[in-house]
Amino acid sequence: MRAMTTPGALLLLASILSAAPASQPAAPQKKEYLSDAEADKIRDAGASGPRIVLYATFAADRIKKLQYEFAHMDPADSKRTDRLNSLINGYTGCIDDAADLLDVGIEKQEDIREGVKALQARIKEILPYLQDLAANGPERETYKDNLDDAIEATQDAAKDVEKAVKEMAPPPVRRKPS
Repeated sequence: MRAMTTPGALLLLASILSAAPASQPAAPQKKEYLSDAEADKIRDAGASGPRIVLYATFAADRIKKLQYEFAHMDPADSKRTDRLNSLINGYTGCIDDAADLLDVGIEKQEDIREGVKALQARIKEILPYLQDLAANGPERETYKDNLDDAIEATQDAAKDVEKAVKEMAPPPVRRKPS
């Protein structure tokens, strides 16, 4: 057999090098509404159950910050509207991700009981607040669309929690040794 020619060798080398970046796994996408510390906690949690608990906790944190913003309204603050919308969007993202993890946990038959309980408790306390905010909140026009999305996401998450309670694998039965 004849040795490869220089143009043939270059063509082979070019094709190998161009395929190399495509074979590397893509880095996980960082959620823009999570801080670096929160993203690290989510990553370190591993299984779906603890992640659901974390997302529920982060969602509740966003609501507490939102309540603080409304309690300390400064009419001269020009960035208040941006902060309010950012907090509402962050809350919506956390709730959506928690609800998505419910489906993943059920599909993988993971133990997500603690996550379901945490999310269910947060939804029960947050949904009435959001609905009241939609009806009676100050300056509703500035965040109405995002608030409507947040209420819808919370209601969808509540339905997902109900579905998860029904579809969750039962806990293992421990039998007494005979």
